[in-house]
Amino acid sequence: MISYFITGSDGQLEPLEKPVKGCWISVVSPSQAEVERLLDEFKLVPEFINASLDEQESSYIDRDEEAHQTLAIVDYPEEDDDSDWSIDTFITLPIGIIFTRDYLFTICTRENSTVERMEQGKVKNLDTRYRTQFLLNILLLISQEYLADLRQIERITEATEKKLYDKMRNKELIDILVLSKSLIYFSTSLKAEQITLEKILRSRQIPMYEEDRELLEDVMIEIRQAIEMCNIYSDLSAKMTDSFSNVINNNMNIIMKRLTVITLVMSIPNMVYGFYGMNVSGLPFPFAWFAFFISIALVVAAWLYFKHNSGFRS
Repeated sequence: MISYFITGSDGQLEPLEKPVKGCWISVVSPSQAEVERLLDEFKLVPEFINASLDEQESSYIDRDEEAHQTLAIVDYPEEDDDSDWSIDTFITLPIGIIFTRDYLFTICTRENSTVERMEQGKVKNLDTRYRTQFLLNILLLISQEYLADLRQIERITEATEKKLYDKMRNKELIDILVLSKSLIYFSTSLKAEQITLEKILRSRQIPMYEEDRELLEDVMIEIRQAIEMCNIYSDLSAKMTDSFSNVINNNMNIIMKRLTVITLVMSIPNMVYGFYGMNVSGLPFPFAWFAFFISIALVVAAWLYFKHNSGFRS
């Protein structure tokens, strides 16, 4: 789907029926015919379109001097609707931002809340007349979405941890591992975006004014905060998993110890009856009741011994 927007005199985004010079062209999950239109009508560089529609693409910036087009790829966080897990999982997907002489494009493979908020005018200071500021506001929005999703991951982790304290099951441990996978996606994308921001700051591929530099610094602060939060949550998840694994191993050792003690204690009657069942003379009180009572006495004595020597203690 291709939509057109431009900033009106009141500073608000207004939808257009057809493109005009200086407008923002939003491309979401384009069909093959729409891709051909981008190539034929707007003369976009094919490699830029392919990179924007590649879900495995990471963040970077590139420029085609011959076509006078600049591409910025950034990854945005998205809840994975195709996941089979019982908890919310997250992935990162690329959005391509292309500057041409006459237009500003955003191209993404799926419908997402990031572009929807932009199209609905819910993003402040999103002005199509100032391209660098437009790009930086998108990056600021994405960095804030990372922080919001990281807080949601933290809440899910805390709820899962409480369930593990109540009853330790494999399901909750697997949920923590799944959340750790989402954190890895976030960490990889955020570090790539930090490198892209530093390249924007150093290079001249995108014109930068003083107010743009201040906005860029705000975006970099948000990205650094998101990276730090991601690292903290990743470390906590890893340590939590290790701790509960140690608890499980400790519980298993206790169970095995108790089963061993029970096996030893229950073998005593077999030994006693084995002696009295053999064809041996000279055994004291060769009566069934004596073997029974001596077995009971030895079992009680063995149980008391193991109990006082931590045989049944946890």
